Amino acid sequence: MISVDGLTVEFGASTLFKNISFVINEKDRIALMGKNGAGKSTLLKILAGAREANKGNVSVPKDKVVAYLPQHLMTEDTRTVFEEASQAFAHIHAMEKEIADLNTQLESRTDYESEEYYKLIEDVSTLSEKFYSIEETNFDAEVEKVLLGLGFLRSDFTQATNTFSGGWRMRIELAKILLQNPDLILLDEPTNHLDIESIQWLEEFLINCGKAVIVISHDRAFVDNITTRTIEVTMGRIYDYKVNYSKYLELRLERRVHQQKAFEEQQKMIADNQAFIERFKGTYSKTLQVQSRVKMLEKLQIVEVDEEDTSALRLKFPPAPRSGSYPLILSEVEKSYDDHLVFSEASLTLERGEKVAFVGKNGEGKSTLVKAIMDEIDYKGDLQLGHNTMIGYFAQNQASLLDEDLTVFQTIDDVAKGDIRTKVKDMLGAFMFGGDNSTKKVKVLSGGERTRLAMIKLLLEPVNLLILDEPTNHLDMKTKDILKAALKAYDGTLILVSHDRDFLDGLVDKVYEFGNKRVKAHLGGIQSFLHMKKMQHLNELEAK
Repeated sequence: MISVDGLTVEFGASTLFKNISFVINEKDRIALMGKNGAGKSTLLKILAGAREANKGNVSVPKDKVVAYLPQHLMTEDTRTVFEEASQAFAHIHAMEKEIADLNTQLESRTDYESEEYYKLIEDVSTLSEKFYSIEETNFDAEVEKVLLGLGFLRSDFTQATNTFSGGWRMRIELAKILLQNPDLILLDEPTNHLDIESIQWLEEFLINCGKAVIVISHDRAFVDNITTRTIEVTMGRIYDYKVNYSKYLELRLERRVHQQKAFEEQQKMIADNQAFIERFKGTYSKTLQVQSRVKMLEKLQIVEVDEEDTSALRLKFPPAPRSGSYPLILSEVEKSYDDHLVFSEASLTLERGEKVAFVGKNGEGKSTLVKAIMDEIDYKGDLQLGHNTMIGYFAQNQASLLDEDLTVFQTIDDVAKGDIRTKVKDMLGAFMFGGDNSTKKVKVLSGGERTRLAMIKLLLEPVNLLILDEPTNHLDMKTKDILKAALKAYDGTLILVSHDRDFLDGLVDKVYEFGNKRVKAHLGGIQSFLHMKKMQHLNELEAK
């Protein structure tokens, strides 16, 4: 369907990738993988036509539509949600208006034999043929269906886009893409800011829409569920696997083992030949053999072993000081903003050492309840912290609150107190900010780097109740695995607000669901909760 031929991208003296080629077939669902900086987002932009390669080309048939969702986007502030989503059909409405304008001109003209008149007839005919070939669609109904699927309420449709958070704006942009019915959908980190139900809706849509999809994502469950092919970008080239992400990891490991073995065998052969050359280079009877081996070594193509990203977070939470048996007790807690009720009758009791998840649609009050626990907002009802409860809090927007003009070192040094100040450099090194990286300004850091930096603050003093609100946004899969292992080993109490199912799986033993103005407890981990929700969802469909 779409072919990529000999793409090369260079930045100054360095080559991002060189002479890469592959074909995107109809219904391919591809995960684009590789370490940070390998060129994944750049390749996606080239496929979308948003930037050009230094060499090579992307061939897209004229009748094929490519739609692209970048990581960072802007919606038009003057439109409502419904109007902005309807922009997906703007080109069709423009075509309809142009046909009407041309027909008006034909009606008013009398120069029936002129070239201009024949040209107008030709234009109307061509445009009408194109317009009427588009499948007849109830555009408003399609907009409504997609917006509801992405979690919007009908009451949201008439709200201005500038009243919504970045996560909701991303959904509006996603709605526009889905409404275009594209042949190839390009998604760069689409699950950031989406809640679990919206991610599941998006998964089902992408699997069932029958279109080609290429996705960059750090959400392992999402990638595994939707993709059937994995293209890895590494060391300036690509490897193409006809399998999903988990299977690709196994095959990549096998590939590297074979490469390492071939590399070692080749190095031994080179050493043996060099020893022969050194030993006999002055011996007349061996001259031809020596020359032959010199030429052979000169022409030899060295086996390359794919680089491994050895940079890794070293994270271990300090032992938690002992708290009372129940670090947190809520009874009949209620929160409203003017006439808007967020939730009521919220009651929960956390036992020491318990690890729980807060899940539910965006806007149902997960972060609001966390703010109440942190005493950042007022509320009704009874909320008690237990004996000796010491809270460590990572807010959802923690990374964006950092002072951009400070260096990495200053950011931590300014808030560290006492003996811990002597260990700031060690802590920065453990979080992959060693050496010159500690002198970087916050403003030049990536989203993942900012999240790691903000997380260091949790280690500055021991705590026994950790509250983490969306800590995995912008973190790569390896870093998420390390954070998950550290949280598993953490001996304090944990509240985790997250939409990342793979991250929550095996980490939490109770799920609190926020929805319909209530907070409901579910015993068991995230998988049993999702299974139960799926059953409820299926029952609702049958009832309808």
